[in-house]
Amino acid sequence: MYEGALQSLVDELGRLPGVGPKSAQRIAFHLVAGEDADARRLAATIVRVRETVTTCTRCFSVAEQPLCRVCRDERRDHGLICVVEEARDVFAIERTRDFAGAYHVLGGALSPLDGVGPDELRVAELEARVAEGGVHEVILAMNTNGAGEATAAFLSRRLAGTGPRVTRLASGLPAGGDLDYADEVTLSRAFAGRREA
Repeated sequence: MYEGALQSLVDELGRLPGVGPKSAQRIAFHLVAGEDADARRLAATIVRVRETVTTCTRCFSVAEQPLCRVCRDERRDHGLICVVEEARDVFAIERTRDFAGAYHVLGGALSPLDGVGPDELRVAELEARVAEGGVHEVILAMNTNGAGEATAAFLSRRLAGTGPRVTRLASGLPAGGDLDYADEVTLSRAFAGRREA
């Protein structure tokens, strides 16, 4: 539709999640019309993120050091582990300012049709953290869609009898919704009303 570099930019922006063709075009034209310094700063930031952001060696969230900010914080209750599907879910929960425990990022949800079984997720790593001792509660904070519900049920069975209390977030999150899109009040109420899994 456009020529050369502009079309390449529109194509690349269109590959980003949540960016459709029209949004890709608007962003591309904004970048073309903007200041050179703004475009260079954006490009440098993208490169810096790719070079410095990695995965926390304990919880598997995003980090710029071997351990993420949450795992390094000694004031948090590391015996309370909130299990989420993706790293972005950690940030959704952190926005509530109501949770003072640790996290465990699975890296997705069970989806046999897509070839995602327990071995493709960080289930073994979660079980190892629980086996180390000191964990008194595991909160299953999966999305409320089919894959999230199946993952929570699977983890509940796997963790039964291992020692810690296993809970689920309370209702209040919409069925079929993602944690990343929930507002702070809804997430706060879900944490306050969590129940045995």
